[in-house]
Amino acid sequence: MNLSGRCEDTASAPYWKPGCRRTASGAAGAGLPGLLSACGIDPAVQTPATCKSTDISATDKKLVWSNWPQYIDKGKKTLLDFIDQTGIDVTYNADVNDNNEFFAKIANQLGDCQPIGRDVIVLTDWMAARLVKLGWLQTVDHANVPNVDKNLTAKLKSPDWDKKRDYSAPWQSGFTGIAYNAKYTGEVKSFQELITRSDLKGRISLLQEMRDTMGFMLLVTGSDPTDFDDGDWGNAIDKLQEIVDNGQVRRFTGNDYVNDLDKGDLLACEAWSGDVIAMQYDNPDIKFVIPEEGLALWSDNMLIPNKAEHRTNAEKLMNFYYEPEIAARLAAWVNYICPVDGARDAMEKVDPSLVDAPLIFPDDEMLSKTFSFQSLEESTAKKYDTEFSQAIG
Repeated sequence: MNLSGRCEDTASAPYWKPGCRRTASGAAGAGLPGLLSACGIDPAVQTPATCKSTDISATDKKLVWSNWPQYIDKGKKTLLDFIDQTGIDVTYNADVNDNNEFFAKIANQLGDCQPIGRDVIVLTDWMAARLVKLGWLQTVDHANVPNVDKNLTAKLKSPDWDKKRDYSAPWQSGFTGIAYNAKYTGEVKSFQELITRSDLKGRISLLQEMRDTMGFMLLVTGSDPTDFDDGDWGNAIDKLQEIVDNGQVRRFTGNDYVNDLDKGDLLACEAWSGDVIAMQYDNPDIKFVIPEEGLALWSDNMLIPNKAEHRTNAEKLMNFYYEPEIAARLAAWVNYICPVDGARDAMEKVDPSLVDAPLIFPDDEMLSKTFSFQSLEESTAKKYDTEFSQAIG
């Protein structure tokens, strides 16, 4: 059994992900993706006919899993339970620090139909969509994941890039909204306020994740981030350039906004829900706001790459984490939105104080205010990434 990774057991506070869970990807990415974009070369597309995988799960009880740092419960006790129940030996690696960076690690092999030494990888919606379009993922046998089909919350069942969840199962989800420090400023009710209020000038930050920030810029300029064209995008990027030029934005960040917001160097910022929950344990002045424009909803997804040799073992892992009690135990530590129906009831026994936590178990009204960023074709994504990079400097 190998449970390597960077999740220490010494934390006394709830188990969150400071400075590493959703690090900024940069605009065009680094390494291979950046080189491919610069050279105008698209990654090689595969199909089930050109890239066949063999499953040896029946005779080889092993599994290699790549996840984000500090994105599992303390001591990985749920994973130890999975190992005990199934007899599957799991090598757990916390080596997904950034979507584009991880893509650079695996692109050569998957583009050439070669194994990457992993059976499960966890990537954010837009990158998962990219891998689906490139044909780099194996399908999930729904007969082996009845808990996923039964318990996946309705809001996440049919993303536009994987309508039937044939390739993915959400690991955790989260909101992108607004956070502010009530010790230093009043409530910031909307994204429009965030980018225009004179008392906030030079004291806000926005996110370096293109889809997070530009989803709100599209809304501010009257477009729908779930369905927009180049003209809509142009208006939104022009608006972003305007607020950069006039000094409204102090800087663009990953989740390193946390320290600046806590100290009051930032008064308000675009923020991820899990970070805010974690900050509130020590600083009750940190507030999370559902912007009047809406909330961005995203997921990190469990995926099975081509040439992975333990597909059935991977499906057992997916199915295990969709048992409500297991999902509740995980959610009690990671502080992101639990994608599993029934986990809230199970939380009564795990940690009753979290049963009514809206950023872990949002209600239907809250979910009705969410949106997801439109999935993009490869060439369009490159163009938009470049323009976003130029705008934020």
